[in-house]
Amino acid sequence: MCPKHSLESQIAQTLETLKCDSNYRTLKPQKHNKTQILNNIQAGMVDKKLNKKWLLNLASNDYLGIASDESLNAAFLDSALFKEYALFSSSSSRLLSGNFDIYTRLESYLSHLYHKQALLFNSGFHANLGALGALNSLKNVLFIADKSIHASHIDGLKSFQTTHLKRFSHNNIESLEQILIKNVSKYEAIFILSEGLFSMEGDFAPLCALVSLKQRFSNVYLYIDEAHSVGSFGKEGLGVCASLGLLDSVDFIVLTFGKALASMGACILCPKIFYEYFVNFSRSLIYSTALPPVNVARSFFNFLELPNLERQRENLAKLSADFKTLLSESLELEVLGDYNIVSLILGDNAKAVYFAKNLEQKGYFVPAIKAPTIPKNRACLRFSLTANLSFESLESLVQTLKSICDESLSKFK
Repeated sequence: MCPKHSLESQIAQTLETLKCDSNYRTLKPQKHNKTQILNNIQAGMVDKKLNKKWLLNLASNDYLGIASDESLNAAFLDSALFKEYALFSSSSSRLLSGNFDIYTRLESYLSHLYHKQALLFNSGFHANLGALGALNSLKNVLFIADKSIHASHIDGLKSFQTTHLKRFSHNNIESLEQILIKNVSKYEAIFILSEGLFSMEGDFAPLCALVSLKQRFSNVYLYIDEAHSVGSFGKEGLGVCASLGLLDSVDFIVLTFGKALASMGACILCPKIFYEYFVNFSRSLIYSTALPPVNVARSFFNFLELPNLERQRENLAKLSADFKTLLSESLELEVLGDYNIVSLILGDNAKAVYFAKNLEQKGYFVPAIKAPTIPKNRACLRFSLTANLSFESLESLVQTLKSICDESLSKFK
């Protein structure tokens, strides 16, 4: 067999294994409604081209429901920000000719809000890839990451083969403390990596405990990703660190703009010397064409609107608490989640796929989450709640889940 065919055979076998393990991924075309009410179809619905059926979308990160808010969209299109920066390509990286002044305007605004220097990236993945890759190029540093940390953190650290990385059990301060004590004298600096609100478990990091532990050591830094909490949580939507009054105690904070903020892009907030270092050594910043100015203007506009969205945050908090309570009381399954992300643990890949397909047939879009996104044998349904959902629709969902549970008893023992 020639090398080309041998390689393709290896790939085919790998893909077949994924299919046998119910872990094969595909891209399916979707159509999203553009208005709050479209032909009497509830906002947040997704049209799956596969079967021409409208489904209740429970996989969106539009936590405040503002991506489909036509009044807010119209206000942006009528704003001075849009009129000044309605440019749909930056045509260059920021370090060449692409650094439009809207980038520095947004960075200055965020720096003032968070008491740190802000640096924009094209996405949260780019931010973690660039910042952690740059930090990883420093000599004699150790990274200690929560085992549930996002894949982009790990990929940032993998960009250098000399990575020193240790993992601590999810949200386990004792596990982290033991690793710190054993290693703190061996390294010039140690970076603890965690998230404000975890993307899969939906639980909060024990930030106060993390800060207290960090402050015991002079060479330890705390790096917190607020991708799923900025906009949707805390006073004026500034996230978990701000809500706990820990902005000055957390060294690095990552904010993403494509979830609750209904835009695109991200930033890292950090001390000024690290900002300068990232500008010079973050490859995902240096070698990427900058975001279109219109997208940065949209992010700026939505940040300015955050103080006016308290009603949505209150509704999201109540909806999340009520839904988790209802799930826990109605199903004899493990339920995770402290806020807008609620996961129903099913364990087996095939079982999670079975539930997801049955829900789709009954009008709900809830994709199965499987390894390596989450640990093996912890496959789940991840419900991503948004402020514009009705509790009545979630009550109907739980009743549907109960019937699927009953139907699955004979199939999965």
